Amino acid sequence: MAPTIRDVAKAAGVSVATASKGLNGKGRMRPETRQRIVDIARDIGFRANRNASSLTTGRTFTVGLLTRDGYGRFTPPLLGGVEDALSVDTASLILCDARRDAVRERHYVDALVARRVDGLIVTGRATDPAPPLPRTLPFPVLYAYTTSRDEADSSLTVDDEHGGWLAARQLVRQGCRTIAHITGPASYLAVRERVAGARRAFREHGLDLPDERVLHVGFSERAGYTAVERLLASTPGLDGIFCGSDQIGRGVADALGAAGVAVPGDVALVGFDNWTLLAAATRPPLTSVDMNLYRLGRAAGESLLAAIDGDAEPGVRRLPCSLAIRASCPALPGDSTEWTHDTPLVPEA
Repeated sequence: MAPTIRDVAKAAGVSVATASKGLNGKGRMRPETRQRIVDIARDIGFRANRNASSLTTGRTFTVGLLTRDGYGRFTPPLLGGVEDALSVDTASLILCDARRDAVRERHYVDALVARRVDGLIVTGRATDPAPPLPRTLPFPVLYAYTTSRDEADSSLTVDDEHGGWLAARQLVRQGCRTIAHITGPASYLAVRERVAGARRAFREHGLDLPDERVLHVGFSERAGYTAVERLLASTPGLDGIFCGSDQIGRGVADALGAAGVAVPGDVALVGFDNWTLLAAATRPPLTSVDMNLYRLGRAAGESLLAAIDGDAEPGVRRLPCSLAIRASCPALPGDSTEWTHDTPLVPEA
């Protein structure tokens, strides 16, 4: 006989009403109580009768996720966070890849409307504001990582300026005073915001980052490698480099090694993205800014569930970054040398 909601309530030591609210993300209760209810329901194999729930709530307990730029390396942690947030509501996720094709996007949006999804998350590979979906859709829409050009929409993204500030501050704390920044094209909003954050950190310590020490290249190892020769020739006393991505950072580390420049003894390095498969394999391992994409995905899922219940939060919210400390710009005496995630592991692409 299949387990019932009464079995969940009994095992969790709560009332049937509390168990139901816990599984549906409703009501006010301690997070540990809600999580215990969800865990017990999963462990005993409880499956809610969604047909009955739909009759009373009008919900289908399905949510769409539309990516406009394909599934890249940032997708797995973001998606993992969304799925974990939806699991509290026992909602299912439908993935759609528009591939920068307006026709495909319209097709997927129409299909999601036909499926009567409860809500939609729109994402992409860049944080730049993107054209919004029609406000006439019969469900709430939330933009995650990418943002909407419509300020009345709900968007949740990374605080890239904070990330740039963290990277620059770490180099300054390491004793670096002549610092350069090798990053991607200035056409990207994230690139411009990271430069602004780095300059803010330098100003706080009486330093500057002149334009000639900001090199806009491609987001690749090769671009980072070739940029180092220019920097070494034009910047006497160079002792720190903030790299706009871990791919750039890997190329920079290789080029410095080939030139006989010790990292971090002569030049300290900080990357961006905390792509652990790349950063940990760099020699020496690369200190890097983590955008906390799992946390962003989880917050996006929770925000969409709130919007489905009528509690939308319009505007753009930016979540802070953190720093993964490794040997290329190590911790100082007294700092914690541990870098731990408070999130479950998700696959790296």
